[in-house]
Amino acid sequence: MFHNIPEAIKKRMNYLEFLNEKQRLDGTPPEQRLRQVPRETGKFLGLLAASAPDGTYLEIGTSAGYSTLWLALACRALNRKLVTFEILEEKVRLAKQTFSEAGIEDIVELIYGDARDYLQNYKNISFCFLDAEKEVYADCYEKVVPNMISGGLLVADNALSHKEILTPMIERVLNDGRVDALVVPIGNGELVCRKL
Repeated sequence: MFHNIPEAIKKRMNYLEFLNEKQRLDGTPPEQRLRQVPRETGKFLGLLAASAPDGTYLEIGTSAGYSTLWLALACRALNRKLVTFEILEEKVRLAKQTFSEAGIEDIVELIYGDARDYLQNYKNISFCFLDAEKEVYADCYEKVVPNMISGGLLVADNALSHKEILTPMIERVLNDGRVDALVVPIGNGELVCRKL
């Protein structure tokens, strides 16, 4: 999967990595920055997505589509589709450009809107990546987990970098009898949950 990344996807990944770093250094306000996962986290997500059982794949918080590219590699290898949600219009525009330039429009469906308004419509969820505003994590988790299949994976970003705001939610998840969960110290910290 990682050894044969199509050139169009590689090119877009490199561009988004450059843009993300530029925004970080030039003082772009946080709410306008891409705020995407680091490359090592992208690879980690791709590996997890490739090992998830067959079912519905979701991403909550698209931004410009960087993490979506890594998930799309897994989906392409497994002949699966990915639905991704983004609430900010400018990021939707950037994501559409990413998907077009990377040639993944056939496997990615982008929904412009608050994922919480749509999640009840998705059943048999086998993989979900959660990387939205931290205040919505608990709501999204509670909407996704009941609709996950056994063995399905939910990964939430920023479990370490935003530990202060996420601690109550993380503690609840770690004690949730519906999942096995742990925090993996990669990138900004990933809360990884497997549905029992």
